[in-house]
Amino acid sequence: MSAQPDHAPVTPYAPAPGAPAELLAQLRADRRADRWVPAFEQEWAAALEESRRTFSLAALYEVLQEWHGRLAHAPAVEAFVASGYDDSEFIDMAELRGRRR
Repeated sequence: MSAQPDHAPVTPYAPAPGAPAELLAQLRADRRADRWVPAFEQEWAAALEESRRTFSLAALYEVLQEWHGRLAHAPAVEAFVASGYDDSEFIDMAELRGRRR
């Protein structure tokens, strides 16, 4: 019997070395650059400091993933807001759970 796991470990997300610079260039080219670039730089600096303290790249990878997601989903969010859809009558799941008790 072996002490090795019987499954392959999940490979963590590892961006290309130039990914932060490419992402920053995309953010600078976006019309929301005046808000997004400073926010990205602040989050990146905090993640960089955490990485120095913990010797882990996880925080840096997480910042990249989150900002890629923001860029990718921004058009859909804008379209939703522009549609004028009224979501004020949403279902409050916490309230529904409270009623069942």
